[in-house]
Amino acid sequence: MRILDLHIDGFGKFHDLSVSFDQDLNVVYGKNEAGKSTLHTFIRCMLFGLERGRGRAARGDLYSKYEPWQNKAVYGGRMRVEKDGVIYRLERNFQKDQKSFVIVNETAGKEVEPTRGFLDFLLGGLTETAYNNTISIGQLKCVTEGGMVTELRNYIANMNTTGNLSLNITKATSYLKNRRKEFERQLTPEAARTYTALLTEIKNIEKEISAPEYENQLQTYQNLRSQVKNQLSEKQTERETLLQKIAKGRQALDGAQFTDEASIHAYQENARNTYAHYKEVADATSRKGRAILPVVILVLAVFCALGAGALGFLSSQTLDPVVPGTGALISVSTGVARYTVGLICGLSAAAVFFFAAGLIFFMKNRSLKQEFSMTEKLLQEIFSRHLGDSSISEEAMTAFESRMEEFVRLSQVLERSEQSVKEQASEITALQEKETNCDDAISRQQKAQWELEKKLDHLAHCKDQTESLKQVLAENDHIREEITAIDLALETMTELSGTIRDSFGLYLNKTASDLISGITGGIYDSMSVDENLNVFMNTRTRLVPVEQVSSGTMDQIYLALRLAAAKLIQPEGDYMPLIFDDSFVLYDEDRLHTALKWLKKAYPGQIIIFTCHQREAQMMTADQIAYHLVTM
Repeated sequence: MRILDLHIDGFGKFHDLSVSFDQDLNVVYGKNEAGKSTLHTFIRCMLFGLERGRGRAARGDLYSKYEPWQNKAVYGGRMRVEKDGVIYRLERNFQKDQKSFVIVNETAGKEVEPTRGFLDFLLGGLTETAYNNTISIGQLKCVTEGGMVTELRNYIANMNTTGNLSLNITKATSYLKNRRKEFERQLTPEAARTYTALLTEIKNIEKEISAPEYENQLQTYQNLRSQVKNQLSEKQTERETLLQKIAKGRQALDGAQFTDEASIHAYQENARNTYAHYKEVADATSRKGRAILPVVILVLAVFCALGAGALGFLSSQTLDPVVPGTGALISVSTGVARYTVGLICGLSAAAVFFFAAGLIFFMKNRSLKQEFSMTEKLLQEIFSRHLGDSSISEEAMTAFESRMEEFVRLSQVLERSEQSVKEQASEITALQEKETNCDDAISRQQKAQWELEKKLDHLAHCKDQTESLKQVLAENDHIREEITAIDLALETMTELSGTIRDSFGLYLNKTASDLISGITGGIYDSMSVDENLNVFMNTRTRLVPVEQVSSGTMDQIYLALRLAAAKLIQPEGDYMPLIFDDSFVLYDEDRLHTALKWLKKAYPGQIIIFTCHQREAQMMTADQIAYHLVTM
């Protein structure tokens, strides 16, 4: 596969940038901070994608580092590549909320689904890790020569024993053994026994809380108590209302000077009798004869007295003096005188009788009038008190009777109300007892529920412990599986490392040796690794330990080794572009001259060299090496 061109919509400092590449050798020149590493990273992200980290890791990840400077809404671009004569266009949008990846077959004019299988075909089975450790080559990042030696030995040893630059079999073995010890320390051997004991305790608690005494009837009793309180409140309100009515009724009766129904009837009967007596007296006093008779009798008495007086006067004139010689006359006169005296006496007696009778009748009439007046006043007082009007009449008496009937009914109502008050008092007492019973029941229920809650809390705690122990047991199983897997991995790594060393290691040594001979200009013929993974550079006369070569030579060995690995892990004739990012910084003029001439022959695929120096282009121009220059 080779890269034809690319267009950056937005990536880091670049916006709307297009770059084209030649199918063979390309030199991308730019000063420091020109964006060479940004362009290099864009190529990698177009091939393998760009994921955003999470949490704190997102602050310094590639996604955040290369977010567009000008317009963050445009984050991505496209790249055209050629594979087996077919041109494909890769389009990516790296925006987290609009992420997309499209592959278009421009030769066939159709879109291709970016499946794992198609990407393996397009990239020659190369993963991002293998890409970073082989064909994407940067400057060896070691400051001291001792560090460079260690780095180089690790790369050679790793590839020789594992076939992967990023995998160190020695470190991996040590790491796995340490992990095995860590896993063994994480095992909890008492978890199974504790888990069984907790299950038994949970079963016993569940049996206890299923007893009838823990049945939750608290709400039922609370509702019942609420009903009783409402009934009690209603009864008390009703009783208070009734008592107020009774008080008002009693006040009305007391105001009328009644105590009960009997007193009303007695008062009513007395009023009736008084009214009847009033009528009788009124009738008696209203008779004309009764008023005239005493006058007539008194007149008769007066007449009798006057008659007696007149007769007495006349008799005195007639009989005195006596004339002598008139004996017969004297005899007659004496008789008349006697008669007259008798008549006078009779008239006097009659006058006395009639006067006495008249006086008696007068006194009786006077007494009757006084009695009438008293009776009238009594009735007026009765009517005035109960009717508000002192007029005496049949209508008034009828109204009084009605008023008394009202008092009678009021008295009867009061008696019934007082009886109801007594009954209500009994009902209130019963309701209060019922409320007390509800309070006791609620108290018992609350105590039972409190005990139940404690048991439930303990049960929940036990279940939480069992769940935790389940996780511990599962973790124990997982740890044992991990330990088994580690044992298997150690065994497999030991077997495979020997196999790789006997197969891939031989090919790597041979390929790297050929490349080392070319890049060093024949100074070193080959490279060898002994059974202890010590690395030697071979000359015609002696073996030179890698620790004794110069840092420049180490960088050449590093480049040759990665190039050898890149050739070995890619299919024959299907090479990915080889990308250098300031990889020749430590090379002197001679080494660089040799490396550039050797590189074109050593790698048959596309080559892209990112550099901050102009000497690479100048040397290739001087040596008439064809190349395509991209200036940034």
